[in-house]
Amino acid sequence: MVIRVLVAEDMHIVRGALVALLRLEPDIEVVSEVASGDEILPAARDSRTQVAIIDIDLPGKDGLTAATELHEQLPEVRTLILTSLGRPGTLRRALAAKVSGFLLKDAPAEKLANAVRGVAAGRRMVDGDLALAAWDTVECPLTPREIDVLRLTAEGRDTLEVAAKAFLSTGTVRNYLTTIVSKLNARNRVDAIRIAKESGWI
Repeated sequence: MVIRVLVAEDMHIVRGALVALLRLEPDIEVVSEVASGDEILPAARDSRTQVAIIDIDLPGKDGLTAATELHEQLPEVRTLILTSLGRPGTLRRALAAKVSGFLLKDAPAEKLANAVRGVAAGRRMVDGDLALAAWDTVECPLTPREIDVLRLTAEGRDTLEVAAKAFLSTGTVRNYLTTIVSKLNARNRVDAIRIAKESGWI
């Protein structure tokens, strides 16, 4: 049986390379290519995708948000997150988003094809080295609400915009950001964002 695959990657050269590699496999057919997270759900629905290969950093909806949306609205579609971010914290976020697989972009081509086959068969495929490293990571000290506030701030929103988006007062947002900076032992908000991103928490 041929596996119907969607590839979501905003870098054209990378997407082209992924598609070319997958088309060498006789049991895999690329049925859709998209460049933003917002396009994934409608494209998956229209093309009757079985496996969606999703870059974690996409314009519009990020890869994990899009994967969560797929899981909720098209539960039959399996998701394989492909990323250059080899950070265990990112793996934790991916697993929390109910993704079927997690693979680094620098993995060998045959590993990608095997991961596609594995998730299509209902298995969870996770990069072995990354899975082992995840055991040793420090748990995120931030609450889900603090993560939301920091993520909105990382998108370049000011305090007023974060407050409106998160349904909070501006004073509460400022208090959250002060707490976040303190919890992460950061110098300021920018440093807190850097720490959280490098740890895969946002």
